[in-house]
Amino acid sequence: MTKKNIMYAQSGGVTSVINASAYGIISRALKDPQIDKIYVGINGITGVLEGKLFDLTKESVDKVNNLKNTPASAFGTCRHRLKEGDEEGFQKLFKTFEDYNISYFFYNGGNDSMDTAHKIDEYSKKIGYDLKVIGIPKTIDNDLYGTDHSPGYGSAAKYLAISMLEASIDTRSMAKDSTKVFIMETMGRHAGWLTAATSLAKLNGDFGPHIILLPERIFEEDNFIDKVQKEVNRNDYCTIAVSEGIRYKSGAFVSDMGYTDSFGNRQLGDVGRVVANIILTRLGLKVHVSIPDYLQRSAGHIVSKTDQDEAIMVGEKALEYALNGISGFMVAINRLSNNPYKIELGKVPLFEVANNTKYLPEEYISDDGYGVNQNFIDYAKPLIQGESYPPYENGIPKYVSFPIEDR
Repeated sequence: MTKKNIMYAQSGGVTSVINASAYGIISRALKDPQIDKIYVGINGITGVLEGKLFDLTKESVDKVNNLKNTPASAFGTCRHRLKEGDEEGFQKLFKTFEDYNISYFFYNGGNDSMDTAHKIDEYSKKIGYDLKVIGIPKTIDNDLYGTDHSPGYGSAAKYLAISMLEASIDTRSMAKDSTKVFIMETMGRHAGWLTAATSLAKLNGDFGPHIILLPERIFEEDNFIDKVQKEVNRNDYCTIAVSEGIRYKSGAFVSDMGYTDSFGNRQLGDVGRVVANIILTRLGLKVHVSIPDYLQRSAGHIVSKTDQDEAIMVGEKALEYALNGISGFMVAINRLSNNPYKIELGKVPLFEVANNTKYLPEEYISDDGYGVNQNFIDYAKPLIQGESYPPYENGIPKYVSFPIEDR
């Protein structure tokens, strides 16, 4: 039997468990008699285009095992998107595949990454190159179409819920003659999954948040100010979660930084401070703002065990699909029930994922539009269950490192 080589790469924004998916593929591939070499693209498809790879079969078992506990992208990531008609780019890419005898390609990312994976799959068919392409879901935003949820979301949701709980207790303590309002700004350009997750802070006591500003709802300043005042009157303080992607009725983002990233997305930021200034100007209340930014997506010290386990499972499933001759699909998580929580793994065509966004459903949003209801709690609660702590040394986590600089 002729052994074959695989290539794995990561793309887009990172998560706390993206390397757990890498571990799922790699740990299984190392034991599979059909696989010879396991190559990793440094900095995603950018590294593959440049021929910058390294062979993971040369790494120690302990180092590979510690991948599952390491947050962010152990191999580097990118925001490069292959464009239709970029013949030179595709030729360079497939030259690398040929040079390294690659038969299986796995791309771990979100919507734009699945678009790239789809284009690679289509091009392989066009030129008659025998390549099996499988997408592996990853995003803290939880907006990937075709999957009940995405690995990475559960851990980010857990981090944000805990942070909101603790910040709400802090604000309550200071409210007598100091801070009356606390605002946490979360990621989430178009979908409010992350912002909604702060509602899980109320599972063990109602300290906050009192207001959740979702991108699925128009931001109406007068109505919002009335809501803030009511909550302060009721509680003596108010804690707020706001999505970076909230918009005015005109369609304009409340906070647009004025430029786009390399994927063509408008760069957003500081919406929390914009909202804080509105409150200060209109109500004269002292406001504190927190922007977790990268912290919410790389919090390896408080990973959801459910999230980590599922991240490993989708990696293992991706390898299984490819070895069985399947190509052009992303691994999907299908939910069977909430209580008890049960899932099964399936697949969805890459092109469907690439061209769609999964928004927070209407049936998850509260009647007044300033929060979520029990439907969302029932959906999200299972995803944050359990803790998976990394190994600690000298009082801090010990994470694994691979060379991702220019080689």
